Amino acid sequence: MLRNIVQGNRSPGSPVLYSTPLAPRQIPAQLQTPMTTLAVEYLASAHKMEEMLPDSGREVAFAGRSNAGKSSAINALANRHRLAFVSKTPGRTQTINFFSVGKNQRWVDLPGYGFAKVSKTEREYWGELISTYLTHRKSLMGLILLSDSRHGLKPLDEQLIGWFVPTGRPIHVLLTKSDKLSQSACTKALRETQALLTRRYANCSVQLFSATANKGVGQANSLLANWLTEDRTEKAPG
Repeated sequence: MLRNIVQGNRSPGSPVLYSTPLAPRQIPAQLQTPMTTLAVEYLASAHKMEEMLPDSGREVAFAGRSNAGKSSAINALANRHRLAFVSKTPGRTQTINFFSVGKNQRWVDLPGYGFAKVSKTEREYWGELISTYLTHRKSLMGLILLSDSRHGLKPLDEQLIGWFVPTGRPIHVLLTKSDKLSQSACTKALRETQALLTRRYANCSVQLFSATANKGVGQANSLLANWLTEDRTEKAPG
């Protein structure tokens, strides 16, 4: 389980509810179409802070519960079948994995959380490591949080958001597995998540996503590209 945090007083912001693709401003050509296979390359894995890649350039982190479909989402975004390992057993990602998506640009796959079969000691260790990474990594431009659209944000998801919001960096929620819901249920899940984020957190956005149906892939890739190309170094975590 992720360790507890104390959330300070923050002015609530209005999350962006995306229904159409983002404008392709400053988006590299290879990211403007959802079916393009990106030049994504595995770089390294880390079990502890001292094994991390140098804190330079720009990176975006992917986080979510162990059964939220994180690996499938990363594969869909890259249009690659096995870039991130997809397992029928939740909780298999046990390292922080770095992938190159361009010069000095990276995607970072964080270990899934909330898997009951992982020992308490291991859960506490990874909770501390992920918290430290999210709050101190200066090259981190934003956080992609994956949540199963059928269940919505859970307490551990909100705890993770609470760690990251004080950095001033954006958070984008992908409501995964939306192909398993009816259109009306998708609309309900999207609006309920938006309402929760509006009440509690600043600088958040949300969209529906399905790796299986390739739903929302181009939209998410556009946002990722903007995060990795926009100059927001003045908001680096302290």
